[in-house]
Amino acid sequence: MTTANTALSPAKRRPVSWGNPLTYALALAVAAVSITPVIYVVIGGFRTTPQIVANPAALPDPWVFDNYIRVLTESNFWRQAFNSAVVSFGTTLGVVALGVSAAFVLARYTFRGREVLYTFFTLGLLFPAGAAILPLYLMLRDLSLINSYYAVILPQVAFSLPLTIVILRPFLSAIPRELEDAAAIDGTGRLGFLWRIMLPLSRPALVTVGILAFVTSWNAFLLPLLVLGDANLHTLPLGVQQFSSQYSSDTAGILAFTSLAMLPALLFFTFAEKQIVGGLQGAVKG
Repeated sequence: MTTANTALSPAKRRPVSWGNPLTYALALAVAAVSITPVIYVVIGGFRTTPQIVANPAALPDPWVFDNYIRVLTESNFWRQAFNSAVVSFGTTLGVVALGVSAAFVLARYTFRGREVLYTFFTLGLLFPAGAAILPLYLMLRDLSLINSYYAVILPQVAFSLPLTIVILRPFLSAIPRELEDAAAIDGTGRLGFLWRIMLPLSRPALVTVGILAFVTSWNAFLLPLLVLGDANLHTLPLGVQQFSSQYSSDTAGILAFTSLAMLPALLFFTFAEKQIVGGLQGAVKG
């Protein structure tokens, strides 16, 4: 028995893979590059400007909370946060509603030119949004939408639709036809099937596209800068730029304002990370 166990033991050993340590090291390096600037900005807000000038890489000594308190007590910050919330939630709602409607038609209906239409949407991923800024501004001006939430929400919805449809269509296509046939036998129409069955089953994908739309909209800078001339409609990214120009010598205050401006999107993305990973995996499998 001992000899047999000894003979079998080498077969039970797992081969050593030298690729794993390299993969982990690369992942840690990417994470460090991504997280370190965020940590630096957050911690920098707890320092004073002389401390940052004297030693930019040091920890706060002592920890100073005045910068964050000063930003939180400014009315401009909360007004800009409200504007960002309105624009981001409006964009997210539009992206999810229109995206799932278009993806449902492209996934469950058969008609001439369907794949051509889908290719047209995917080509939108290759179109840089910055190239459309000037004609987009002229169109919004002619529609009298400048200096309104719609001037930001509508273009952001349009630019987010290609990725949304690319993610949602595989999910909706993967749902078995038998479920649709059973629902039809029970008297459920296609819209009822979409609402009662497909949307709950596609929840990971819906959450994924919603979060991506929200974070992208929250961090948008160029489009709001061009179409929101009214300071009362400025979003937080514009507030950061305005605060930096007004208090250019207050480095610690700028870091505190920047930290608070990116905090909602960062928390939103962090808490929903698993949903995003699941949604993207489902889209790749589909």
